[in-house]
Amino acid sequence: MVQLFRKAKEKIDNTFGSQKASEFGAENIRHLNTDELEAGLGEALTSPSNEGIVELIVCRPDVGQRKVLQSAAFSTEAGLVGDNWIKKPYSKSPDGGPHPEMQVTMINRRVLDLIAGGDTKRRAVPGDQLVVDFDLSLNNIPPGTRLNVGSTIIEVTEEPHTGCSQFVGWFGADAMRFVNSPRGRELCLRGINAKVIQAGTISQGDQIIKG
Repeated sequence: MVQLFRKAKEKIDNTFGSQKASEFGAENIRHLNTDELEAGLGEALTSPSNEGIVELIVCRPDVGQRKVLQSAAFSTEAGLVGDNWIKKPYSKSPDGGPHPEMQVTMINRRVLDLIAGGDTKRRAVPGDQLVVDFDLSLNNIPPGTRLNVGSTIIEVTEEPHTGCSQFVGWFGADAMRFVNSPRGRELCLRGINAKVIQAGTISQGDQIIKG
C-alpha cells in the first residue's frame, strides 16, 4: 500500500510543476466589493443539484504551493495523495495528526469565479482540492451526505469551511465577510469539508453523484 501511494505521488509530482498561490493570475488583481458580490450571486447559484462535475483538481505539495492535476489518487489515510493535509497537525488529535474531518475540501466553481472577479486563472489560488460545478449548500448536501466522484466515495463532514486571513489577501475583506455571513455559511459559499470513505481516482470531468 505504501508503495502504491509513493507511485501515485511520483505521478502527481511529474504531472505539473508546483506554483505559488500568488503566481496564479497575480497581475492587476481587483477585489470585488459587497454590492458587486451580491449582484452576481444569483447567477453563481445556478449549479446542478443532483449531478455535478469536477472542473479542477488542485494539490498543495507544501504551504503556499499549488499544483493543478488532470487526475489524482485519493486514499482514506492521506486524502489527495501528495497533498500537504497529512502534514498539518491538529491540536486535538491524540497522535498530533491532521484534522480527520478536513481531509478534502470542495468549492463551487461559479462562486469562486464570482469572488475572483471572473479571473478564471485564479481558480487554484484558495487551494481547495476539488473545484466543482455542483450545489454545495447545506440544503442540498448536508453533513453525512456521501458523494460518488470518479471511483472515490467522499462524505461531507460537519466541520465548516470558512474564509481566513489568507482568503482576505487573495480576494479581499468584503469577500470574506460575504462567504462567512449566515447566508454564506448556509449556501457554503467558501466550500465544504469532506473525508474519503472509499479510496479511488478522481479526474477532471468526472461526475459527482449523491450516494
